[in-house]
Amino acid sequence: MPEPLDLLHLGRERVIGAYVLETPEGPALFDCGPATCVTALKERLREHGLELRDVRHLLLSHIHLDHAGAAGVLVREHPELQVHVSPVGAPHLVDPRRLEESARRLYGDEFDTLWGELAPVPRENVRETGESLLGLDCFPSPGHASHHVCYLDQDGVLYAGDAAGVRIQPSPFVLPPTPPPEFDLQAWESTLDELERRSPQRLALIHFGVADHPHEHLAELRQRLRAWTSLVGDGASEEEFEAAAIAELDDEAPPYVQAMPLWQSYAGLRRYWDKRQTRSALDTQLERET
Repeated sequence: MPEPLDLLHLGRERVIGAYVLETPEGPALFDCGPATCVTALKERLREHGLELRDVRHLLLSHIHLDHAGAAGVLVREHPELQVHVSPVGAPHLVDPRRLEESARRLYGDEFDTLWGELAPVPRENVRETGESLLGLDCFPSPGHASHHVCYLDQDGVLYAGDAAGVRIQPSPFVLPPTPPPEFDLQAWESTLDELERRSPQRLALIHFGVADHPHEHLAELRQRLRAWTSLVGDGASEEEFEAAAIAELDDEAPPYVQAMPLWQSYAGLRRYWDKRQTRSALDTQLERET
């Protein structure tokens, strides 16, 4: 059974992980964390008898910095590393300037402490994902991000990225990570339908650990995703949303809010509703004009 490599983000255990997969072409890494965690990543690999140069493939769920931020730094140190990412995400690995500008606006002065260097990945090292890869099924899983992909191995382990939510095990609480700018409830509902259709036996979560009982886990994610979206849609302020979430999390809050800050979740939910209202207003205007 896979186990996460704990990357000790900002010194805290069980916030960001990565996974080593055995493939027909040797060891592969699923997600890599940010550049601030590269030292910890190398240490965890050595605990598994591996050096960075032994890893031939890096499989990315999506390009958010907590999952993929270190990719360019790793390729600079290990130029043979092949980085697999969705076709939509690929250009942003090759030229991450827009991604960094957006993230710096979001995180401000905390950017460098949280994520460190965001180095480009040479185009020749980037491979766009298709329907299969290294013996795994690969498929789109939008909702958290439009370019998100998941990987399912032959033993039924789903390498889920953020598509199956945040669950800092052994806690049973499943948190929906809904950061801006791409959170989409309907897309995520369709992704959950697809995950259930594929009937994984376990969920390998970056935040954090391997979850058994996927049916119950995904059902809780779906329920809370709807509840939190409705809460903001009904007019909850950021302070009211955060208070409600903290009340649900109780003593388990610290690693969850480090993995997915609640102010970001609120911002993504608020943006989702603002976009819907804008589309509705445009549709109404077009109807009047015609």
